[in-house]
Amino acid sequence: MADAKNLKIDIMRSFLGRARGLGSVNDGFNFWWMQRLTSIALVPLAVWFIFSVAHLAGAPYAEARAWASGPVHATLLLALIAVVFQHMHLGIQVVAEDYVHTDWIRTTLVLAVKAASLLLALAAVIAVLKLAITG
Repeated sequence: MADAKNLKIDIMRSFLGRARGLGSVNDGFNFWWMQRLTSIALVPLAVWFIFSVAHLAGAPYAEARAWASGPVHATLLLALIAVVFQHMHLGIQVVAEDYVHTDWIRTTLVLAVKAASLLLALAAVIAVLKLAITG
C-alpha cells in the first residue's frame, strides 16, 4: 500500500520537483555566462595580438623582447593568457560533459584539462613576467 502511494506522489510531482537536489540551477547559467564573457574579451585581445605580431614580423629578437617587456604590452599579454586558458578550459569541459558518457572518464578528463590549463597558463605567465622584469 505504501509503495502505491509513493508511486502516485512521484507521478504527480513536477519535473522541477524531481530535479531538486540534483545541483544548482544557477551553476549552468554562470558557466554559460563565463563562456560568453571570455569570448567577448578575446575579440579585442586577439585583434591587438594579431596586429602586434604582424607589426613585429621580421623584427630582430631584441626589438620583440623590448616590445613584450613594456608595461602595457606585458599587461595585455597577461590578460590574453588568462582569458585564452580560461576560455579553452570552459570549452573543453563542455565537450567532455556533453559527449563523454562514462562518469569516471568524464571526471578524469575534466580534472586533467583543469590541471593542464592551469600549468600551461602558469608557464606562460612566468615567461611574460620574466620578459617584463628582465627587459
